[in-house]
Amino acid sequence: MGGDERLRVYTDGACSGNPGPGGWAWASSPEHYGSGGDAATTNNKMELTAVLRAIEANPGPLTVVMDSTYVKDGLEKWSVNWIRNGWMTKGKEPVKNREIWEPLIAARDARKHEIAFEWVKGHSGDRMNDLVDELAVVERDRFRASVGGTIAGDPGGGGKISDLPPAEQRAERRRRDSRIPDGHLLLAVGMTPDGLGGWEANPTADRVRGHLREIFEGQEHLHHDLRILTGLRPGAELLAAEAAIAADVPYVAVLAFPEQDRNLSPASRARFADLVGRAERVVQLERKSPKDKDEFVKAMRRRDVWLTTAADEAVLVWDEQDDRFDRFHADLDARLGADLLVLHP
Repeated sequence: MGGDERLRVYTDGACSGNPGPGGWAWASSPEHYGSGGDAATTNNKMELTAVLRAIEANPGPLTVVMDSTYVKDGLEKWSVNWIRNGWMTKGKEPVKNREIWEPLIAARDARKHEIAFEWVKGHSGDRMNDLVDELAVVERDRFRASVGGTIAGDPGGGGKISDLPPAEQRAERRRRDSRIPDGHLLLAVGMTPDGLGGWEANPTADRVRGHLREIFEGQEHLHHDLRILTGLRPGAELLAAEAAIAADVPYVAVLAFPEQDRNLSPASRARFADLVGRAERVVQLERKSPKDKDEFVKAMRRRDVWLTTAADEAVLVWDEQDDRFDRFHADLDARLGADLLVLHP
């Protein structure tokens, strides 16, 4: 069977502590994925669960791509001796995580002629590996809060918010992540100054700010608990904060990491600081600033995933030509559907 006939699914796990809150994820594209987690788990358990869930959720010819040598070597090398030796290691110790290894190996064997496994180096710039890493981290962070007995908090992972009835999903997101503000959350994101007339005051930026103000005022009539979510990046996000002030609608500044404004000009930093100070609430997602451009890109991508997940509605300021926003639009559209508005500058 040719490799190009198989669906390629990437997997990853993440954990904080051992044990600690963790998350797992699989994805074949930004639109086709699954994720979940556990409040008390390990990284290896999450890596294993990600592969198991990927196999269970994707029938037919499949290539599972992972960055865990522990899982790949276990599937392709060690498991033969484990089973032969009654689930004992060479050192005569019980195999750890047997409760996940056994169903995973059974799932592999049931489809042994149509499943292949590949390894990819983690954090090496592979787009899909980065995506599942980000999804797993989001789940890990959600499970930092106490997880109760709902479907979405199913012990052992596997539960997804999407398993809940739509009316319950909003409350469940907030229960699982205390950083999500109260209220009806309208996310405003979009193009940077280079696509909005430049860094200085200009007619395009003024027009976008005015349109955002009108949208916010209209939405406040529908949702009296309206809150605007903005990351305050230069461009549409800063304009959204200013539009919220003009519309007298509270906004929440969501900062990806400390000193997010460190590379801005003095004038832009002053504008940023002023808008942070006017926010009803400031949410900082990560404790450490990125050390280089690659870390910056990944941190901002994690921020985008968090914003997409937290929002009840979204406005994306986008000309539908700047391909830097293709992925963000796809994620928002998959998550929000008709509750996503694309505003052309």
